[in-house]
Amino acid sequence: MGHREDLLEGAKRCLLEKGWVRTTARDIVAASGANLASIGYHYGSKDALMMAAFLQMTEEWGDEVGRSLAAADPRGSRNEHLASVLDALLAGFATNRPFWAAQLEVIGQLESNPALKEKFAEVLPSGREGMVAMFEGVEDTEVPTEATRIAGAFYHALFTGLFVQWLMDPTAAPTGTEIVEGMRRVMTGTALSGEPVPES
Repeated sequence: MGHREDLLEGAKRCLLEKGWVRTTARDIVAASGANLASIGYHYGSKDALMMAAFLQMTEEWGDEVGRSLAAADPRGSRNEHLASVLDALLAGFATNRPFWAAQLEVIGQLESNPALKEKFAEVLPSGREGMVAMFEGVEDTEVPTEATRIAGAFYHALFTGLFVQWLMDPTAAPTGTEIVEGMRRVMTGTALSGEPVPES
C-alpha cells in the first residue's frame, strides 16, 4: 500500500480505538507509519482524512450486511422478511460495537463542524438508497428516486433509532419481530394494546 492507503487504514483504526474527537493527526501517523505532511498532501486535512475513513468503513459495513442478507432464507411473509433483516442488523451491532459508537460520536460533531455536516448531507441520499436496497433485498440501482426519498427516509429513521437504542442498552433493544409488530400496531391504531407480541 502507498501512503494514501496507509493513512486511510490508520485513520480507520484510530476511529475504532479512540473515536473522532480524541484522534489526533499524530495518532493517525503512528497507526499508519506515514508522516504528518502526507495527511495534507493526500487528503488536505485530518478531518477530511477522518471523513474518508468513516465513509469507507460505512461502505464496508454495507457490503458485509448485504452479503449476510443475501445468504438468508428468502421464504416467508413480508413481516417475517422485515423481522429477519432487523435481526441481522441487531446481530451486526454486536460484532461491530466500536464502529457504531464512532457513528454516534461523528453524528454528535455535525453542529460544530460545518464541513462534516455538509459532507453528511451530500451522502445522505445514497445512504437512504442503500437502506431501501438492504430492506427490500435489491441492488441499489433498482431503487427508484421516489422510493429513496420516501421509503429511504423511513428506513433510515428506523435504523438510526435502532442502533442508538442498542448502544444505550443492548438487552433492552427490541427484536425484529417486536419492531414489525410495533409498526403494525401504530398503523392500525392499536399502539396501546397490551397483547403479547406474537412468537416469531
